[in-house]
This record gives sequence, C-alpha cells and structure tokens, in this order.
Amino acid sequence: MAKSKSSVKSDGWALFDRVVTNAQLRTVSPWRIVAGNVVFAPDYDTLRMLLRVPHLLGSTSTSGLPALALDVWTAYELRRAGFLPDAVWPREDVPRILPGPIAGLLENMGRADADRLRELLSSGKTFGGTVSASAKVLGKNYMKQVDVVMSDWDTGPELLISTKRMDDSFGNNAPNRIEESYGDAKNLRSRHPRAALGFVFSLRSNAFEQAPRVAAWILDLLAKLGREDDAYDAVALIVPMYPQPEASPGPVDIYTDLEAGLVEIELLSPPETEPLPGTGESTDRLFRALQASPAIELDLSRVPAELSAERFFEHMVRHVLDNSPITRHEAARHRLQSATDALEQGLRDR
Repeated sequence: MAKSKSSVKSDGWALFDRVVTNAQLRTVSPWRIVAGNVVFAPDYDTLRMLLRVPHLLGSTSTSGLPALALDVWTAYELRRAGFLPDAVWPREDVPRILPGPIAGLLENMGRADADRLRELLSSGKTFGGTVSASAKVLGKNYMKQVDVVMSDWDTGPELLISTKRMDDSFGNNAPNRIEESYGDAKNLRSRHPRAALGFVFSLRSNAFEQAPRVAAWILDLLAKLGREDDAYDAVALIVPMYPQPEASPGPVDIYTDLEAGLVEIELLSPPETEPLPGTGESTDRLFRALQASPAIELDLSRVPAELSAERFFEHMVRHVLDNSPITRHEAARHRLQSATDALEQGLRDR
C-alpha cells in the first residue's frame, strides 16, 4: 500500500539528511581558483542525488518534496561556504527552524538539560511558533514563507532565498511563477533592504523542446529579476534532466516493491561506520534503492552565465559578508580569504 503524503515527506527528509551526511564535499570549502579568479564551485553531484529522492518516492509537486530538494541543497552550499550550521535554515536536523538564541542555549547548557531540550524540540511541537518546519518573514505588506533563511534576533534577516520549480504546463504556469517572484521580491526588499535576497528557479529541461519561446522568455525575465535594485541580488537557474518514464502496467510504488523484493538493490558505497540520520532499517533500504535509482543529470549548457549557480552563491555570500561586521561569520570569511590569499600568492610566484 502506498504511504500517506506525510509519510512520504518524512522518508524524503530522512533521505535528504542521509545524502547530505554522505556528501564527499560536505566539509570542503567551495572556493576555487579558476582562470585567475576566486570562484564558488557548487557541489552539483549532491544536487543530482537530492533530486533523485522525490523521483524515487514518486512524490508529486503537491507533497512539497520536489521543492525541498532545492532548499536542502541551497542550505547545504551555504554551510559549505562557512556559515554556522544552525544559522542556516532549513537545518540538517529537527526542528528545521531553530532561532539563534535557542541554538546558543543548547551549546551552553549542561548535557542532561541539553538532551532534554533537544528531545522537546524534536517532538514536532512548535511551542507557539518558536520552532517550526518553515520560516515566515514579514515583508512590507504581508508575511512570506521563505525557503532558505539566515536570521537572528540581533541582526534581523541577513539572507533570504526563495525557490520555485516548473516541470510541466510551461505556458500556463510561467506567468504566475514570474509574477509571484516579482511581488515577493519587492515585498521583502522594502522591509529588509540590507539582506541578501536571492531566487533559485528550477526549469525542467524538456521545456526547451516543448515550449522554446516560453523557455527563452523565462530566462530573460529571470535575468532581469537579478538586475533591478529593488528585486533580487542574484538569481540562479537549475535545469534538471529527468529520465523518461518507462512503459509499465501500473504505477510504481517503491515501498510495495521493496517489501515484495521486486526492486533489486546494489550497495554502491561501503557500509557506514558511524550512525547516520534516518529511521533505521527502513531508511537504510530506501537509501540503497536511491543509490541504485536512475541518475538525474543537469543541463548546465542551458544556463546563461548570469544565472549560473556559481555566480549566484558567490554574490549571496559576498553580500552577507560585505553587509556585516568583520567579527561576524568568521568561518565564512576565513574560507573566502584563504582562497584569495592562495590566488595572490600564486600571482606573486609567477
């Protein structure tokens, strides 16, 4: 029997956490020296794996799981840049939204008290909105759910990133998505002018064959969204290439097929030596199925330089650092400065 929407989302989160925990570049600085410049090098392999999760679970857009893959990856890249793990939402653990003062409290409490507080926070209760699964931010005129956030009580929002995706009905959905994006940007920018404001848009690759004029129009508007002073500081385009579904007598249910032994699973990586996020054996089996599932590629050739993830993350990170005191975000500053120093040393050694 197929699982409920809430169960699918729970399994999706467990797999997202497992993918991020296993990412080879998880603790590696994203800054690289390319052609005499310091550039941000996104971990596209981890994005490809995250995009396979909703595809494996047969999740539809209404479950929210496909969009979460983008959110998890965006937050993951910001942590690679050196921002504190608890400061970037969604977090890598429950609750996904945890105010800075509570994170600080956990670090400074005794072990027994901290364990008890963590137990309460992971219970699923929101405690009057103190913790939650999503972040809502007040703009000039209305509250807006923002997908990836860095905020604290003493700074206010420092970074706000919205993500959207479009996999079909390109001609019908495109105008609504773009109009929403313009309105959201101006609403947030008016109240938070110093925050780094970003937008990540996923457009399925078949849009360029099925609706080429609409795809070209979307790319043009996305670029313009990142040029206006009162809109976004940077915009990124992701173009996933999902495999075509094979003909089958009925819908695929990964859960039923796993239980019945109809899915052949090959362990593609050595067994883990440390406990991993998830829910035990069920998550282990799903993760092995994920590793053996069809690959999802990214069509980077369709992405203009102005909309590249490389440019997007570099702009967002530098914007946060430029608009905060040098005593804040020290780890992120160190990672960027180390790459800058290496570049300058290389130029001197020539």
